[in-house]
Amino acid sequence: MQRSPSELLDLGRFEEPAVLILTSLLEGPRHGYAIVKDVEQVAGVRLGPGTLYATLARLEARGLIEGLPAEDRRRPYRITGTGLELARGRLERMRAVAHAGLSRLAGA
Repeated sequence: MQRSPSELLDLGRFEEPAVLILTSLLEGPRHGYAIVKDVEQVAGVRLGPGTLYATLARLEARGLIEGLPAEDRRRPYRITGTGLELARGRLERMRAVAHAGLSRLAGA
């Protein structure tokens, strides 16, 4: 079942962890613990297991990531083409907001 673009854009309260997870998966497939470690290193945010796995389930249900066969009890995930598009849009929007905010901060 194909979802409309507006449904894909609505990540609700999972927006921030979703963007962090998608950003982590841009380098390649990772399992949950590797995602947590990468997000912590890149963003300084520690994703708890509940947030991580609920967000992974939502991203997978929306076709933004896909689970791969388990390796030693760890299931890696990879980003899909649709996930790449969504990540690109979110990250470009974040860059624009950061640029505007930093410019305004410099003038304050």
